[in-house]
Amino acid sequence: MTKRTLVTLLAGLLAAVPALADEKQELLKLKQEIAGEREQLLELKNTATNLIDIFVQQGLLDKQKAAALMKSAKSKAAIESQQPAAPTPPTAAEDTASPPKTDKPKSIRFAYVPEFVKEEIRQEVIAGLTGKVVTEVKADAKKEKWGIPGALPEWLDNIKISGDIRLRFQDDMFGAMNNPTAYPDYLSINQDGGPLAAHNKNQEFLNTTKDRLRFAERVRINVESQVTDSIKAGVRLTTTNDLSPVSNNQTLGNNGKTYQVAMDRAFIQYDYIDSQKNDWVTLSGGRIANPWMSTEMMYSPELSFEGFVGHFRWHMNQNDPTVKHYSAAPANSRFGVQVGPSTPDALFLTLGAFPLQEVNFSTTDKWLFGGQMGGDWLVHNDSRLKLATAYYDYENISARANANDSFTYDWTAPQFMQKGNTLVPINAYNGVNGRCTSSQLSIVNSGCLFGLASDFKIFNTTLMYDFADFAPTHIMMTVDYAKNLGYNANAIARNFPNYFTGQAGGDNKDHSNAFQVRFDIGHPEIRRFKDWSAILSYRYLQRDAVLDAFTDTVFHQGGTDAKGWMVGGNYGLAKNTWMLLRWYSTQAIDGPPLDINTVTLDLNLRM
Repeated sequence: MTKRTLVTLLAGLLAAVPALADEKQELLKLKQEIAGEREQLLELKNTATNLIDIFVQQGLLDKQKAAALMKSAKSKAAIESQQPAAPTPPTAAEDTASPPKTDKPKSIRFAYVPEFVKEEIRQEVIAGLTGKVVTEVKADAKKEKWGIPGALPEWLDNIKISGDIRLRFQDDMFGAMNNPTAYPDYLSINQDGGPLAAHNKNQEFLNTTKDRLRFAERVRINVESQVTDSIKAGVRLTTTNDLSPVSNNQTLGNNGKTYQVAMDRAFIQYDYIDSQKNDWVTLSGGRIANPWMSTEMMYSPELSFEGFVGHFRWHMNQNDPTVKHYSAAPANSRFGVQVGPSTPDALFLTLGAFPLQEVNFSTTDKWLFGGQMGGDWLVHNDSRLKLATAYYDYENISARANANDSFTYDWTAPQFMQKGNTLVPINAYNGVNGRCTSSQLSIVNSGCLFGLASDFKIFNTTLMYDFADFAPTHIMMTVDYAKNLGYNANAIARNFPNYFTGQAGGDNKDHSNAFQVRFDIGHPEIRRFKDWSAILSYRYLQRDAVLDAFTDTVFHQGGTDAKGWMVGGNYGLAKNTWMLLRWYSTQAIDGPPLDINTVTLDLNLRM
C-alpha cells in the first residue's frame, strides 16, 4: 500500500470521527428516553396493581375477578407487543422524490418528535381517558356490586324500598252556636259499656265547642319485591294513634312514649302482561291499596282494603304513538283523588270481595262486595277523560235488636265509626233490660249499645277530566256522586218500632244522597322545587249516603251529614319535599248545628 493510499484512509477516518461521535450522542439520548418511558410504564403498572390490591383488601373487588383482570391485561399486552410499530408516512416531497422500486429492503424512517410535543400528547391522552375510565369503573362497580363482599343474593335485586314522612299542624275551630251535648260519642259509648260509663271517662260526647290545636306525624315504609315478571309482593309499616282504619297519624304529646307501629299493607299481586307489555289482568290479595277510582268523599286517602280484587282491562289503540308514550301521574298523586288503573284508551272492570269483620259462632260475617266498570280515553294529546260507575254492597252491617239480657246480636255493633250515620239501640234502655242498667244518663227508648239503622247498597259514579294542553300545568275536574239504595225507612221502623218516637231518635227519613265537585290546577305531582298546584272543592254529604267509618277524617272532622268548601294548595320546597295547605269550612246538614273550620299545614317528604 502506498503512502498516498494510507494518507487517504487516515483522512477518511478522521473525517468520520465527528459523525460517529454525534451518532453516539443520539444513541445515548435515545437510551435515556427509553429508560424514562420504561420508568413511566412501570410507575403506571405499579399504580394500577396497587389500586387493584387496595380494592381487594377493602372488599370493593372480588379476588378472583381481580386475578382475571390482571391476566386479561397481560394477555392483551403480549399480543400488542408483537405487532410492528406503524411507520411515519412520507411527506409530499419525499413521496415525489422517492426512488424507483427495487428488490432491496427499505429502511423505515421515524420523524423526530420534540420532547414538549410528546409531553403535550401524553397529557391530552390522560385527560381524554380519565373521564371515560371513571365512567366505565362506576358502571362496573354498580353492575358487579363492588363494596358488597361476596355480593348479595340475586333476589335482592328485585327489592324496592320507599317511604314518606309527614308533619302536620291542624287547628280545629268550632262555631259559637254548637251545642256541647248534641253529638254523643257512640264509638266510646259502645266500647265503655254505655253512656254512664263513657260519662265517667269524659267520653260521652264529641268535642264540638272547644277549639283544638294539635301536631301530628305520619311515617310509612314500603317494601315491594318483584318475585317474578308477573308476581309481586309487598308490605308497608306505618305509625298509628288508635289503630284507626282511616288515619295513620301519631298525635304529638305522649310524654315521650314511643310511637306505635302497625302493618298497613301486606299483599301478593299477579299481573298478566302480553308481549306488547299490555296489562290485561291484575289479581291481588291481602291488605291492599284502594283499588277503586274514587274520591275522599267515599274513601279516606289513607284507607287500605283487606280481601281480594281483580282488575280486567280491554286495550284499544295501543299502537297509536300518543297512547304508547303516554305517562300518567301515579294513581294517588293528587291528595284525596284516587284515579285507579291508569291505562289510556281502555275499558276496565274491577271486582272485589273484602271481609270487614269475622264473627265468632256465626256464619253471617260482615262483608263488602264491590264492582266498578268504566273507560279511560286520551281525548286530545295528553288530555284524559275517565268515567267509572260502581256498586258497593255491604252485607250484615246493619244493627239487630237484642232481646232483654241477650248477647245474640252484639256483633252487629260497628267496630269503628266516626259520626253522621243514623244509629239505633241494639241493647235498649227500657227499665227491664238488665244489660242496659248503666244508662241513667240516657232517656227511655235509648240504649247502651248502638248500631247502624240502615243497610248500605251504594251506587257511585265518578267523572274525571284532566286537561293537559297547558302542560306541565294541568287543569283537572272531578265530579263524584253517591246514592245509598239500601236505606229503607219502613224496614227500620219495623225493626225498631219505638226508637224514632222519642227525642233522641231524630227522624227516620231518607238522607242518602251525596256529591262533590273538585278542581285541581297545576302540576299533577309535586316532585321538584317550585312545582305547585291549587285545589278547590265543594262537598254535600247527607247522613246515610255513604258509610261514615271510611270517609275523609279532616272534612267536618270525619263522617257524614256535612256540607262545605275546601281550598288548598301544594308547593315544592326541594326535590321530593313539599308543603300542603288546606282550609275547610263545613256545617251540618240535617242534625243539630255544628259548624267547624279547619286549617291543616303538612310538610311532606318522599323517600
